[in-house]
Amino acid sequence: MDHPCDETPSVPRPLRIGPVGLATPLLMAPMAGFTDWAFRQVVRRLGGCGLPVTEMVSARGMFEMDRRERTLPERLWGAADEPRPLAVQIWDNDPVLLAEIADRIVRQFAPTVIDLNFGCPAPDVAGKAESGAYLLRFPDRIGRIVERVAAACGSTPVTAKVRLGPDRQRITIFDVAQAVEAAGGAAITVHGRTAADFYRGKADWELIAQTKSVLRRIPLIGNGDLATADDIVAAFRRYPVDGVMIGRAALNDPWLFAHGWAALQNRPWAPPTMADRHNALLEHLELRLAQYGPDRTLGQMRKVAACYTHGLPGARAFRQGLNPLQSIDDFRSAVERFFSGQPTGDTDRKARGESPLKAAE
Repeated sequence: MDHPCDETPSVPRPLRIGPVGLATPLLMAPMAGFTDWAFRQVVRRLGGCGLPVTEMVSARGMFEMDRRERTLPERLWGAADEPRPLAVQIWDNDPVLLAEIADRIVRQFAPTVIDLNFGCPAPDVAGKAESGAYLLRFPDRIGRIVERVAAACGSTPVTAKVRLGPDRQRITIFDVAQAVEAAGGAAITVHGRTAADFYRGKADWELIAQTKSVLRRIPLIGNGDLATADDIVAAFRRYPVDGVMIGRAALNDPWLFAHGWAALQNRPWAPPTMADRHNALLEHLELRLAQYGPDRTLGQMRKVAACYTHGLPGARAFRQGLNPLQSIDDFRSAVERFFSGQPTGDTDRKARGESPLKAAE
């Protein structure tokens, strides 16, 4: 991540998104299947995250659920009452529908930010639905969507999460960024890969940095491959970003927001002990039980437990041993046995490679 902006101070300026001032410039990336209410509450308690976010919500799905069943998407569970700030991310390709759903979410949930997804490369979104990263081919269309949604949201700022372009032969980020800003977007987050890249290779922070030159007033938030506190500090020192968004690395290390913020302020950091990791996993379990009930939670917690134990001695055997478990009590017992066999002390030196789980960042 070499860049001539090494003179940038390590403590970034306060980040504002429209009228909203954030406590830190470290934002949570929306990840399907992970950034639910339970995960957000764990991260809130640990600190350091300036803007938690929901999993991305299908505007069309929400419209159909309301029309047919008078219900709301499960991904909005708990969002009305949880602390703020909170961003709600929505996706579709119809500006009228997106504006209608954004307006309803603003009125019913009063989120801090409405975020529009133009970066998801998943086949069901970018292929079949011609939404998400598919729209990077059409900067003008993105502009029309942002303009319509921003008008519907009033004083609630509207942001956009994008990628560099459809593929390496079609880098559209500069036109997309200008379209978002001209349409009234309050900030733009750029993931340093193309849609065709999915999550392969390395994020191109040079192109993220170059996006700043086409922006006049809105903040630039960089996203991609921020796996450690050192990565976070380097991003601010080397690139002209106003904020960063942290995704998959936080699944294995939900302390990363707090650690990164401490590093940016040159404050000492006490890494989580094995007991901290143990307690956080059990806290996550109780929060998911409150949201989903025991039957669904048991299956979900297998992937959550894989994150909390990633890189620890015996983690693979532990994960395999979770598959035949039949009850939450069995799960708790397995967790107790695993952590009772771990060495005491901090886990800061554990492997921090990419999570083995695939998440939509």
